[in-house]
Amino acid sequence: MEEQNKEKNLMTIIDQDGTEEEVEVIIAFKFKDTNKEYIIYTKNERDDKGLITVYISNVDRSSGSTKLYGVDDENEWNRIKDVLRELSKSEQ
Repeated sequence: MEEQNKEKNLMTIIDQDGTEEEVEVIIAFKFKDTNKEYIIYTKNERDDKGLITVYISNVDRSSGSTKLYGVDDENEWNRIKDVLRELSKSEQ
């Protein structure tokens, strides 16, 4: 059996209090019709059911530096969930 060595796509985020943390990027994508960019990443934490916790952020590059924001629009959130469903199908 051949072992696959998948390289992790890592990035460093800085939270509001200035603490740096390395996270693993699962996928980054942009909706062409809205031109909004999103990133799904993990800190490889597991919840009480043993599932890996993922984080989803809106990427804003308008200020010259990249900033991550939460998703608070229900329509956007539904579209992101569709992306997650497609991603989980392709992983099976």
